[in-house]
Amino acid sequence: MAESLAASPSARSAARKRGPSLGDVAAHAGVSTQTVSRVANGLTNVEESTRQRVLASMQALGYRPNRAARALRSGRFRNIGVVMFTLSSYGNMRTLDAIAVSAATAGYAITVVPVERPTQQEVSVALSRLLEQAVDGIIVVIEAHIVDRADVELPSGLSVVVIDSTERSDYPQVDTDQAEGARQATQHLLDLGHRTVWHIAGPGDSYSAARREESWRRTLEEAGAPVPEVFRGDWSTAAGYRHGQEIAARPEITAVFAANDQMALGVLRALHEAGRRVPEDVSVVGFDDMAESDSFWPPLTTIHQEFEAIGRRALELLIAEIEARPEPVRSSVLHTRLVVRASTAPPPAGPAAPAAG
Repeated sequence: MAESLAASPSARSAARKRGPSLGDVAAHAGVSTQTVSRVANGLTNVEESTRQRVLASMQALGYRPNRAARALRSGRFRNIGVVMFTLSSYGNMRTLDAIAVSAATAGYAITVVPVERPTQQEVSVALSRLLEQAVDGIIVVIEAHIVDRADVELPSGLSVVVIDSTERSDYPQVDTDQAEGARQATQHLLDLGHRTVWHIAGPGDSYSAARREESWRRTLEEAGAPVPEVFRGDWSTAAGYRHGQEIAARPEITAVFAANDQMALGVLRALHEAGRRVPEDVSVVGFDDMAESDSFWPPLTTIHQEFEAIGRRALELLIAEIEARPEPVRSSVLHTRLVVRASTAPPPAGPAAPAAG
């Protein structure tokens, strides 16, 4: 090798004054500037031992690739934008984590713009902010009925993938089979012998909540079971607790399907405080399979969905669009799985009270 990988004080000082260049790294590593450029751009036609030597020289000199210059040469910024409503929900955080890890593996950075309220104005502002950040493509995770609106314009000429947000067919989409999961939850309770299943739905402007509610209703109708009134929640534990207090006061309710695990947790607390046993008096099913759902008391029967797989698949589709790779599947729907734990059982013995319609 031309010289030791330990940079001399004078070399480090000169690099700090003007910033280390490709030439500095090439001289330090004993390779050509073309080889350094290939490594900096993530190309694979470099021997692994040479790549590691170049990376070590970059670190020793404090070299950082000039993203703007690289974008001028390649036409790409290697940066992906993510527009996401709420960073606090379990599903969104798991999805975002998978997007970030997959992007880093593929040599891309991500820029996240959270949307505080899923309104037309906020979504449009978020998209504009991302365009100012020089991104190669955007992943949209806004599950409310916003992306379908005519006054929300997704960037033209830019690759876009939508997660659980739209019925539009002009962009690749990735989603969980929400209807399948709701059917599994409802049918499980019917198969245990419950006369009907009550539902705590998500917000009225949510696509996933609407799909789950519609499938719950259809499953009951196909089984010839009464369809009770819907409790309307907002995904929070507080909403589940509030509706759980009413459920606890109504002895005719023996089975509850909550549209997510957090609302199911609120129901469990309300039932416990009211002295109604789960599952002996009331069975409860959630949706999401949160990491903590097996530690609820009792452990929660729920619907498992692959948030990480959704994030990875969205990133794969977006990069395929950015890099113009052959990608025959433009959209993906991932299956759900019923996870049976201790919060469900057959209804209590004795005559069941009629369900309210």
